Amino acid sequence: MTEYGDRAKDAVVVHNASKQRFEINIDGQLSVLEYTFKNHRLFLTHTEVPRPLESQGLGTKLAHAALEYARQNDLTVIAICPFVQDYVAGHPEYQSFVTTSVA
Repeated sequence: MTEYGDRAKDAVVVHNASKQRFEINIDGQLSVLEYTFKNHRLFLTHTEVPRPLESQGLGTKLAHAALEYARQNDLTVIAICPFVQDYVAGHPEYQSFVTTSVA
């Protein structure tokens, strides 16, 4: 594990609605899953994790938090971000309300 391993494992995802993103802040290094919202649809557009924090599961935590938020709020998710698409492919519990098509 890297120097951030334990902090990454215990990291908490914050929904920053004003900036339209889910985020994890570890020592000032921000990991984010950005989105836009329109017509009861959550468009998950981009996931970014700083290089020193990669491979610590932060992207997975962000995707999980965003999808749970969508489920709890009865939203349709459009997964534009390839990371989120891959996450959903491995988690069938989300596939009923997630699509990769904008139509």
